[in-house]
Amino acid sequence: MLTTGVPLPSDTSQVRRYVDELADVGAAALVLELVRRFHRAPDALIRACRARGLPLVTLARDVNFLDVTQVVHALILGNQAEVLRRTQQIHETFTALTLRGAGPEDVVRTAAEMSRRTVVLENLAHQALICEAAGVDAEEALSGWEPRSRAVPVEDRTGVLGQERWLTTPVEFQGERWGRVVMLPGAQASTAEDVTVIERAAMTLTIARLIHSTAWERRAHRSVLRDIAEQRHRSPAEAQARAAALGLPTGDASFLAVLVDTPHNATDVETLLAQSLERTGLVGTLAEHRVGVLLSLRRGQTWQSTVEQLSRAVRERDAGAVVSVGCEVSDLAHVSRSFREAGHVADAVLPGSAGQLYHQLSDIGLRHLLHALRDDVRVQNYLERQIGRLVEHDARHSTELLPTLRHYLDAAGNKTIAARRSGLSRQTLYERLHTLERLLDRDLEVGEQRTELHVALLALDVLRSHPGSAFSRTQD
Repeated sequence: MLTTGVPLPSDTSQVRRYVDELADVGAAALVLELVRRFHRAPDALIRACRARGLPLVTLARDVNFLDVTQVVHALILGNQAEVLRRTQQIHETFTALTLRGAGPEDVVRTAAEMSRRTVVLENLAHQALICEAAGVDAEEALSGWEPRSRAVPVEDRTGVLGQERWLTTPVEFQGERWGRVVMLPGAQASTAEDVTVIERAAMTLTIARLIHSTAWERRAHRSVLRDIAEQRHRSPAEAQARAAALGLPTGDASFLAVLVDTPHNATDVETLLAQSLERTGLVGTLAEHRVGVLLSLRRGQTWQSTVEQLSRAVRERDAGAVVSVGCEVSDLAHVSRSFREAGHVADAVLPGSAGQLYHQLSDIGLRHLLHALRDDVRVQNYLERQIGRLVEHDARHSTELLPTLRHYLDAAGNKTIAARRSGLSRQTLYERLHTLERLLDRDLEVGEQRTELHVALLALDVLRSHPGSAFSRTQD
């Protein structure tokens, strides 16, 4: 309000009333020109402005109010134009996300970048599915998420709610609600631009939900599981906060990695495990035919019974599935080690072992180790050096020296047992053993050399059981 002071009342009570009316209608300030009527601001006016918190500005010389008005109007119009430009940019950005079929992670990330605030997508169970932190760490943003979220009312429209002053808006389609988007408060109060961002984000998420068949929960579990298994999180505290925000018990618990390899579509196994392990594990597809599980175990709870139940449920759905278990760890920060161990076990499981409920590191013997290393050229070179000539000799001359060697080594060098298993006379066995020693340039009476040949035979068996191997086409 610009004034020369001429119309100001003289009565103190009228001055207070005048200031009250200005404050009540939302005046930004009172500007008094000290030229025509006053040479200093009246004490009553100063007291009244101070009481209502209304800024009082005095001008010591004559000012053209028209010039001031024009400048202010230009600023207002310029600000409105900037707001319109920013609003248009927000609409265009989210429209582009929709047109390229962006997933929910991209949408939430964009909302956080445009608002410079932390944005969270949560489901109806108040689980934080996606969090893009801005200005704070993710673990700080997600700490105690579920109870904090339940304390904030769920409304049908956008609004600032709860003691923490969350800006929230629902994500829904045709009356079916899927969750809500939450924008956490920053240093300044939420603005109209923040409202535009969160509402456009919710609309884009609705379309993304209709386009992508995978449920948000499944995507969230996969993302967090992969980050934990591959240690892609910023800190162990962040990993724990994200897992806890998805409902995984992380306090006073131990953890176990389980891998399920299936010859069929992994999605069916993932869905089955997600339903059966709700609130006790994170489940996600890690590769085309592999599903990963992170189990949370109460202190003192043994994992064997849980894994047995898991394995039986999987095998009822997919008889060819193979379940591999890692080591139990007491800290979520060490879960990647459990996943690595489960991966080593899975790689070593022999074909035809699906009948066993689950496999662990203690099940892995020499044959399993060679199976895991079957594609290593050093193993293949070793096999070729040890018995390659023998394989070629049998193939070229239609002899059966390789089976004879196998029976002899399986009998630990006992010629009587080897002859009986081979269906040969002892004299014939002796002749073949001499031929083997000459052909392989080995002394079969030396234990170490027998061991070397035995390892080579096991490697040969492994390679022959592997489809596509050159050795699989040459049988003894």
